[in-house]
Amino acid sequence: MNKIGLEIVGLSYSQTQSGAYALVLAEQEGQRRLPIIIGGFEAQAIAIELEDMTPSRPLTHDLIKSFADSFEVKVIEVLIYNLIEGIFYAKLICIKDGKKVEIDTRTSDAVAIAVRFKCPIFTYEFILEDAGIVLDEEDEKSKPKVKSTKKPIQPKEKKGIDSLKLSELKEKLQHAIETENYEEASRLRDEINKRNGKEN
Repeated sequence: MNKIGLEIVGLSYSQTQSGAYALVLAEQEGQRRLPIIIGGFEAQAIAIELEDMTPSRPLTHDLIKSFADSFEVKVIEVLIYNLIEGIFYAKLICIKDGKKVEIDTRTSDAVAIAVRFKCPIFTYEFILEDAGIVLDEEDEKSKPKVKSTKKPIQPKEKKGIDSLKLSELKEKLQHAIETENYEEASRLRDEINKRNGKEN
């Protein structure tokens, strides 16, 4: 199975889940985005490393890096290898004395470790096919001018997504992508896939 390279393109506070964040990974040679909801601690660990900040005391992921360095274990890549019922599964691919070892981990921890080891992140096509959000070239061009003057298509009253028609879900998904609300887009995408019989 061919692996697809990913890179971190966004990390934003969740508007619907208290204390949660949306981590957005993008395929390196394509327009798809993979939004993953992660906890606040893991989001902080990723952000600190991306911003080249040094905490006063080592965080858990810094400790893992120091421990691995001390025992000459190198993390050479992170692989997001499965998606079951909306949960992403990942593993660290490590090398010690020329021997390759795979260690199962949560995806959020895997990304926090990947940024410390500066190693690549990969996934498989079937995961991007199921959970990816496609951005076409026009979406990419319009990204800097995201202040949309369009009025939301849906009325202000809160309707659960399960009560919306498929066409309404698709409109809301498009709006979420245009405004870069990837967390909402991932919820809508899952509901659309469920209705189309594309259960994970």
